[in-house]
Amino acid sequence: MSRPLIDPHGRVHRDLRVSLTDKCNLRCTYCMPAEGLPWLPKDELLTTPELLTLVEAAVTAGITEVRLTGGEPLVRPDVVEIVSGIAAMEGPQGRPEVSMTTNGLGLAKIAPALKEAGLTRVNVSLDTLHPERFHEITRRDRFDDVVAGMAAAHEAGLRPVKVNSVLQRGINDDEVVDLTRWAVERGYELRFIEQMPLDAQHSWERTEMITGQEILASLRAEFDLEELPGRGAAPAERFRIDGGPATVGVVASVTMPFCGSCDRLRLTADGQLRNCLFANGETDLRGPLRSGATEEEIHALVHECLALKLPGHGINEPGFLQPPRPMSAIGG
Repeated sequence: MSRPLIDPHGRVHRDLRVSLTDKCNLRCTYCMPAEGLPWLPKDELLTTPELLTLVEAAVTAGITEVRLTGGEPLVRPDVVEIVSGIAAMEGPQGRPEVSMTTNGLGLAKIAPALKEAGLTRVNVSLDTLHPERFHEITRRDRFDDVVAGMAAAHEAGLRPVKVNSVLQRGINDDEVVDLTRWAVERGYELRFIEQMPLDAQHSWERTEMITGQEILASLRAEFDLEELPGRGAAPAERFRIDGGPATVGVVASVTMPFCGSCDRLRLTADGQLRNCLFANGETDLRGPLRSGATEEEIHALVHECLALKLPGHGINEPGFLQPPRPMSAIGG
């Protein structure tokens, strides 16, 4: 058994985010340009056996939660096989919980198969309740498909369905209350996420970001909010709405960082391990794996990566540099 995944600041790491692909079938304005991005070459992407080998090494090292991300993970044709393989793995504390962050486009057709394969829940991105705004933000006319995907996931038992919403000033920041009511009525859990400097265009502007405090002010004008204790390493600060049981969350990575409790590592689709979403360095696992590295050698590389983890992401520091990879190539 590998030694615990502890970084120099005493944080124990239990959560692995795994990007299945850098490709996406939406073109959200805060993520990538309309024409898309140069995708990773196929020979640089992890094969399914390689991906499962690296994830299993992480699970045997102490990872207990695996979140599948993209780009858009449902673009990968063998996603059900990947879910099944990870869900069957055994670590020191048993089998890992397997979840997914998706844009929901293909979810209506595949939700039952994902549930049967061992997926526990999904986070689905939806920034507006207006189809025309959805088209403006995503550059695709697929609003109905996303809503249908959420309903199918809920029906299949992938609960709670969590809804991720990014607000943009002057575009959808008037929908805080409507999005919250819509999610509560359907039994979904809404998460408002501050827009982060991870766009491919590097056009993020702090002044255009809707802050967590602004979101909470809009919510408190309409609802009675009670902060829930026991946040732990979760990114979202959660609040009970009007006495519950419904809740709403705010992920304020920029203005209210939660780095002190971070327990996350990220594996990119091309086999690079990242110790922070905003890291400017990566540890190559694909190369050693293809050269015949053992599980113990992979464990050693994971610990080397952890040893370089900084106490915080540094977004609010004068010398902060946006990572060269955009969110779509890192995985959320």
